Amino acid sequence: MKKKPAKILSTILICMTLLQLIGCLSAKKTSVRDLAKIESIKPLDAIIVPGIPFNNGSWDSVMKGRVIWSYILYKNGYTRNVIYSGSAVYSPYYEGIIMGLYAEQLGIPRAHIFCETKARHSTENIYYSYLLAREQRFKSIGLATDPFQSSLLRSFTRKRFETHIWHLPMNTDSLAAYNYLAPMIDPTSAFTNNFISITESESFWKRLRGTMGKGIDWKQYPGGKVPKL
Repeated sequence: MKKKPAKILSTILICMTLLQLIGCLSAKKTSVRDLAKIESIKPLDAIIVPGIPFNNGSWDSVMKGRVIWSYILYKNGYTRNVIYSGSAVYSPYYEGIIMGLYAEQLGIPRAHIFCETKARHSTENIYYSYLLAREQRFKSIGLATDPFQSSLLRSFTRKRFETHIWHLPMNTDSLAAYNYLAPMIDPTSAFTNNFISITESESFWKRLRGTMGKGIDWKQYPGGKVPKL
């Protein structure tokens, strides 16, 4: 008897929660270790920041953490530019543009902010941002997000791209010092009238495949890897 999608989803969510709890226990050590790895080569040309839905006219704690972390990395010389990635996936606002607006309010110059608006899944955040980095002729790149997502994407970044993608998972101690920040933005420029939620346009199985990078046409790349930057 086949399991129903709802039961499978429930099992996946439970496993992900357990993994997140385990990841949180070593998050601080992981962040310090990964930042130390690029100390001698910083700044990177760009870091990728995956998107989060913009709901109720304000950023939630996850988006706030990712954007502020990217600001910390920029401010402390770990990167020259930031690529914020995300389409209008669950709300009618392009996630990449929304995060870019917040980043500009925090103090990252507009000239160093790039917004990618095609990605609908975390693997696509990296893929489309990598292509954008190639267009800009960047040569070094990193992934800056929360420790849990960073851990889930390590295998993908290692296997699918010829240029090494450095991981810079957020450090909660560093974020705590900036928790008071509450920038205001006008989200109008990120709004799209042609919005259709991914839950309506894609089935559960298609979304799951997309999360694993199956929506990307890897056949166009010899060996299944995107060429070097």
